[in-house]
Amino acid sequence: MVGKVRRVVTGHDANGKSIVVSDGLPPQNHPMLGAAVGADFNEIWNSAEAVPTLTSLPGGEPTARPFEIMPNSGHLIRIIDIYPPHKGGHRTVMHRTRTLDYAVVIEGEIVLVLDDSEVVLKPGEVVVQRGTDHAWENRGDKIARMAFFHIAGEFSDELLAKLPKPLQLME
Repeated sequence: MVGKVRRVVTGHDANGKSIVVSDGLPPQNHPMLGAAVGADFNEIWNSAEAVPTLTSLPGGEPTARPFEIMPNSGHLIRIIDIYPPHKGGHRTVMHRTRTLDYAVVIEGEIVLVLDDSEVVLKPGEVVVQRGTDHAWENRGDKIARMAFFHIAGEFSDELLAKLPKPLQLME
């Protein structure tokens, strides 16, 4: 199953009827692909708006924006194929983001590394990542495919008081 990611975008015609606006591979105009990265980041859709405005047709191609790991505002969805070690995969750096993330394992197996523990995740399992320091590692022998839904967030004053200073964020 691992390979290119098809994206179907819907909209409305002049009479308000639902239509397919586009169907195919979303453009990938960024360097986050290949063995040197250890993963393929497949950008699917994003919006800088916290509450997106639904229009008849999209205002443009959202993947045409400059690549950023996490949104400064709004949300994004991407499918990431994380390579196994024999294909150039490696553990990501420990990192923290200012986002609420829903990470769904679609295929393969992935290890979520936290400060105090590790969690092995299999297809159909979901992580709700809430601004914690973490890393990802594929220790298997095949690509692990995951869907990531990143939503821009803010740290509470209570949490900021506990976090290490200076606060290091991946953005």
